[in-house]
Amino acid sequence: MAKNLRMTGGVAASDAARVLSDPAATADERSAAASALAQAANSARQTQARAASDAARVLRDPAATSQERSAAASALAQAPFHSHRRAK
Repeated sequence: MAKNLRMTGGVAASDAARVLSDPAATADERSAAASALAQAANSARQTQARAASDAARVLRDPAATSQERSAAASALAQAPFHSHRRAK
């Protein structure tokens, strides 16, 4: 698995903080936001599979706000790269 050295930017980190403080945020939204925020100051951290799955669900949710989508997209962009190619 290749390393992904991306970090959460300032705007996405701010959006993630707002999502975490929103009492109406769902568990998936909070998971994605927490993952994005955890990576704002430390480029060695990466989004794990569970948080990436939560982030993907947030991005597919038509009711998600732009802040929730921003945090989820940041978390998903920092997931480790996986090769989906199967051996023949």
